[in-house]
Amino acid sequence: MAQRNPLAWLPSIRDAQQARRSARPQPPEQSMDPRADHRRPADDTPPVQDSVIDAAVYVDGRRQEGPTDILDIADLHRRTPSHAGALAWIGLLRPSSSQLLAVADEFGLHALAVEDAIVAHQRPKLERYDDTLFVVLKSARYLDAAEEVEFGEIHLFVGKHFVITVRHNDAPDLSVVRKRLEDEPELLARGPEAVLYAVLDAVVDGYAPVVAGLQNDIDEIETQVFAGDPAVSRRIYKLSREVIEFQRAAQPLLPMLRSLGEGFEKYDTDEELRRYLRDVADHATTVAERVSGFRDMLQNILTVNATLVTEAQNDEMRRVTEASYLQGEQVKKISAWAAILFAPSLITGVYGMNFTHMPELEWVLGYPWALVLMVGISVALYVVFKWRKWM
Repeated sequence: MAQRNPLAWLPSIRDAQQARRSARPQPPEQSMDPRADHRRPADDTPPVQDSVIDAAVYVDGRRQEGPTDILDIADLHRRTPSHAGALAWIGLLRPSSSQLLAVADEFGLHALAVEDAIVAHQRPKLERYDDTLFVVLKSARYLDAAEEVEFGEIHLFVGKHFVITVRHNDAPDLSVVRKRLEDEPELLARGPEAVLYAVLDAVVDGYAPVVAGLQNDIDEIETQVFAGDPAVSRRIYKLSREVIEFQRAAQPLLPMLRSLGEGFEKYDTDEELRRYLRDVADHATTVAERVSGFRDMLQNILTVNATLVTEAQNDEMRRVTEASYLQGEQVKKISAWAAILFAPSLITGVYGMNFTHMPELEWVLGYPWALVLMVGISVALYVVFKWRKWM
C-alpha cells in the first residue's frame, strides 16, 4: 500500500508565495496605500493578526510605540534594513497555513522552513537559509500528578533584523522571555541573536524541573523495587518511555549549540552573546548527561527488578516443592501403615468367609498359625518400609 504523503493537504508553498508576490499592489503612482489590496486575504481565511500573540519593533533594545500590525512592521523592516539597532519581533500562536504563508511572504522566509513550521512535530534542529536561521526547539515541563513529561514545540526564524516565533502549544509562555529582554535593553540591543539566546535559555532552564521530577520518580521506583511491589514493572516501563522522549528533545541541542558556536566568527556574533550561548551549552550538556544517566539507571533497575522477581518466584517454587515433599513423606507413612494393617485384614477376611470345607478350621494349630502369619507379615512389611525410609 502506498504511503500517504503528510503534506498532501497543504497548498504548494512555493506556488502560494509566487501568487502572493504577483498579487502585490501597484506602485504608489497607481495606489495611494501600498498595503490596501493585501492587508486582508481575499477569501474568508482569518487574518494574520488573529494568530499574533505579541509583535513589536525594538530600537536599541527598547520597545517602540510604533506599529503592531504585521504588515506595518514588515514595511518598516523593509524600509530600514540597514539600521543595526532596529529589531522586529513577532510571536505567533497556532497560525494556519495561509496565515504563516502571509508572514513568510512579507519577510522572505524560505519555503522549506515554512513548510516545517506549518506541519510542526519536527525534531529539534538548526538550519540556515541564506541570511535566515531556522531553529526548532522542544520545550518540556513535568506533570507531577500524572508522572508525565509534556512537550511543546517552538519554531524560530532569525533574520538580520527580525525574529519570528511560531508556537503550536500554549507552553512555553514566551511572554516571560519577552518581558525579561524588555527589562534588559542592553541585552536586547545586541540583535536577533539575543532573542534566540533568551529562548534557548528559557527552554534549557525549563528542563531542570523535568530532571528533578524524573529523579524523584526513579528514587521512588527504587524503593518500590526493593519493597517487592508487583506494580513497579509497569511504572518502570512508563517512566522509561518518558525519559526516552525527553532525551529526544534535549540531546539534539548539543550539536545545535555546537553548530552555532562554529558560526560565531563567520557571522560576527557579539562576544557577550557568545559567552551566554556557551553557558546555555554547558547547561544543556548537564541535562543531556543526566538524562543519559537516567536511562542507564532505569535499565539497571529493570534488571534488578527482574532478578528480584525471579528470586521471589524461585523462593515460591522452593516453598511449594518443600511442601510437596513433606506431603509426600506423610503420604508414604500413611501408605506404609495402611499396607501393614491390610495384611492381617486380608488373612482374617479369608477365614471369615465361613465356607464348610476349610481345612484350617479343623486344624488344632490353625488359630495360632493365623496369628503368627499376621504378625510375621506385618513385621516384615514394617522392616521393609523402615529400610526404605517410608516410616
